[in-house]
Amino acid sequence: MARCVPRATLIPTAAAPKLNVPRRANRLEASKSALFGRKFHALRRYGRRNAARALVRRRVLAEVKEKEKEVKLNVRVTIEEELPRDHEISSVAELLTVDVGSALNLAFGGFKDSGGGFDSVEVSVLLCNDEFIRKRNKEWGDEDRATGVVFKSRHVPDLKVSNVVLGDIVISVEMAVRQAQQRGHTLLDETRLLMVRGLLHLLRFDHEISKEAAGEMEKEEDRLLDSLGWKGKGLVNAYDAETHGKPDDRKREDRLRFYKPKFRYIFCDMDGTLLDSKSLMSSTTARALKEASSRGVKIIIATGKARPAVMRVFKMVDLAGKDGIVSEFSPGVFLQGLLVYGIQGQEICRRNLDQDVCREACVYSLENKVPLIAFSKDRCLSLFDHPHVDSMHTVYHEPKADIIPSVEHLLAAADIQKLVFMDTAEGVSTALRPYWSEATGDRATVVQTVPDMLELVPPGTSKGSGVKMLLDHLGITPKEIMAIGDGENDVEMLELAGLGVCLSNGAEKTKAVANVIGTSNDEDGAADAIYRYAF
Repeated sequence: MARCVPRATLIPTAAAPKLNVPRRANRLEASKSALFGRKFHALRRYGRRNAARALVRRRVLAEVKEKEKEVKLNVRVTIEEELPRDHEISSVAELLTVDVGSALNLAFGGFKDSGGGFDSVEVSVLLCNDEFIRKRNKEWGDEDRATGVVFKSRHVPDLKVSNVVLGDIVISVEMAVRQAQQRGHTLLDETRLLMVRGLLHLLRFDHEISKEAAGEMEKEEDRLLDSLGWKGKGLVNAYDAETHGKPDDRKREDRLRFYKPKFRYIFCDMDGTLLDSKSLMSSTTARALKEASSRGVKIIIATGKARPAVMRVFKMVDLAGKDGIVSEFSPGVFLQGLLVYGIQGQEICRRNLDQDVCREACVYSLENKVPLIAFSKDRCLSLFDHPHVDSMHTVYHEPKADIIPSVEHLLAAADIQKLVFMDTAEGVSTALRPYWSEATGDRATVVQTVPDMLELVPPGTSKGSGVKMLLDHLGITPKEIMAIGDGENDVEMLELAGLGVCLSNGAEKTKAVANVIGTSNDEDGAADAIYRYAF
């Protein structure tokens, strides 16, 4: 699916048809692009030499009757689904519905030849990302790289038809952003330049045929740009400008807003935030994280989970490993801030739970048959098998627990950072939480992140303190980070961040300190927050 801005307008014309479109664009609507469902049989990136092409370009639209008639202009601008839902992209798309018509109007005005008549003209424009345009170039061109624009001509010269289908123009918004930065003008102007370039190619101009052809195309391009009042030098000689020239120094605060990130880092919780109610990460959320990372924003996980669990989740959406979002070399805050990893994944903090509290909890677990899981860095330990213990691995993705039936053997096996009791939500609220809140005193802190679990952690433990430690280690100020969470254990992290977002499924205490309340985790709330506030 793609988002599109369709337009169909009837325009009265004279001998040389004049195409006009209203100055107000329709609202953005969800529809299918004219590009989809059609074969890319003639797709080529601009500038690729085509030896078989005629040396004399043909003016497609010279087929004009010398009599008054109405010409229907159909302009369809679509936004490829991988691009973020950002108002600047939507605004560019809507403006292009007018701009394409304006450019065609001027182009038609220069064609004085007469010939067969036509009743309508159709042009489609697709805004996409680098990956989409790279795939098209690789599949239909001769290079595996992204370019600013590709086009597909669907017009057959000399074919006497009443409906002229010029073809499709595909523009990479990401490439347009980079080129706009280099050349010192706005995203809209760069997109207009690329659109004009694609349009001229559809009209059979080709700057690579000869110097004469290049001069002719540059002249036509400059004429269109100058008549339309658009800023920026045409693309025919743009590459020389990139190499030898400098972008102007005019203020740029209002350009490229959607692409330039507002924050250097985004700290994200896992359960209830990046993960839905089934403890899975949706493809939408995965795409948002990948999008943020591709724009230079560092994603840092701050969670109560162990690091192997986070790695497992991200591996399921192909975002784990050296080139992914998380790896054994990436920084992160785990086990409620008890384990903190810094640059190159080095451990910079580890706090262990009081040994006496661990022993008392183990005895309680055995005597009351309440499942208990001990977290020791990358391991999970338990005293007996139980469906709840299994669910910690199968549902919550934690390492599969090693069963050690002796309390003393379990305590001797490894240092323990935290303990997690698992029971029904009622059992946790009516029995476990009241008992352990009193029994631990100042030796441990009771934390509840989900209704059916109760955690015992060292006193003073908080995800926020772990985040603060990592910020100091990385040399980051709180204003440079955005934080997204839902649970009570996210309160300090959201208070610390330059922008704190609590999802609508979050705890009331967390909502109270958040700058923004987002949609729920089952509605891809984290993804929505990233697109809405990070760029």
